[in-house]
Amino acid sequence: MTDVLVSADVAAPAGTTWLALTDWERQGEWMLGTSVRVTGGNGREVGSTLSAFTGVAGVGFTDTMEIVTWEPPVRCTVRHTGTLVRGTGSFHVRDAGRQRSVFVWSERLDLPFGLVGKLGWPVAKPGFLLGLRYSARRFARFAEAYSVGQP
Repeated sequence: MTDVLVSADVAAPAGTTWLALTDWERQGEWMLGTSVRVTGGNGREVGSTLSAFTGVAGVGFTDTMEIVTWEPPVRCTVRHTGTLVRGTGSFHVRDAGRQRSVFVWSERLDLPFGLVGKLGWPVAKPGFLLGLRYSARRFARFAEAYSVGQP
């Protein structure tokens, strides 16, 4: 298992940040190369399932997930259930005062490909973290401009 964590300050109240974060179908607007859809349940409760495709021009992989913790407006944890991505991911929103919040994204991943994955992780990790940090910064801008129901 390996752990990664990124965060971003958001110039929006925690409630708005939470709504932006859990607008699953719009995650592609801020998450690098990823589109998400709810595949089971309503996406707003434990047991709901999600599917995220990450890639370019149709080449990539699908990450299936199940919501295992749902604590609005503070935390959502998913269990990655796919063949390539396994482990858990958590989104946290911390209130940081009037019109401010902090978005924290953590992943605890079971590296794929056995020994090859473990040996390759030190090489892949910097690029992986760069993509997460980029997405977290994009999320902050997305949440700051977020309006429910607006494209």
